[in-house]
Amino acid sequence: MSTSPVVPVQAAHVPVRPTEPHRRIRALHTERTVTVYQAYAPALGVPAARDGRFPAAWKRERMTWIKPSFLWMMYRCGWGAKADQETVLAVEIDRDGFDWALRHACLSHHDPDEHPDRAAWQRQLKGSPARVQWDPERDLRLQPLPYRSLQLGLAGEASRRYADEWTVAIRDVTPLAHEVHALVRSGDLAAAAALLPEERPYPAPEGTPGVGRVS
Repeated sequence: MSTSPVVPVQAAHVPVRPTEPHRRIRALHTERTVTVYQAYAPALGVPAARDGRFPAAWKRERMTWIKPSFLWMMYRCGWGAKADQETVLAVEIDRDGFDWALRHACLSHHDPDEHPDRAAWQRQLKGSPARVQWDPERDLRLQPLPYRSLQLGLAGEASRRYADEWTVAIRDVTPLAHEVHALVRSGDLAAAAALLPEERPYPAPEGTPGVGRVS
């Protein structure tokens, strides 16, 4: 009696992107805006989402890190379960501001392909209002994938402009984070993937650190 061939079960790296470049900006974006994610304690996150802007208590003099990848944010905040990260925000910002930050950014670490020596990198880092960091993208189980996504650190002028000029809307997506997490825990990865924001390749502006390896 013949038997059907065994079909291997595909790993749960959703969504599957077999031809992804090593570094790429992926984001939910429109012609005018790009969505990034942050997580805060409810005392700050709830009023920010309610009013659609960051409150006065949001420290504009400190560096803040924004993440276009929803799943990387879930990895960072533990699906909104980590202390002081219980409120997950989707912050829709002006693309012109986002691109300005990328063009004025420096890599967060020394890269010989970008800087002739460490001293040159340190000089650029000191004078830069933004920092680019490339971290492994995550799958639905928050395991690292073999390609990287953007984290963008904003300080000084960039931080102030982000909070007071670039922000178009702020939404509380904590319920979405919890819903996706519940589906992952139940093993329904297809349903979880269907709820993820539609993150598409974002065109990195000229001057983005590492742009030669971004596509």
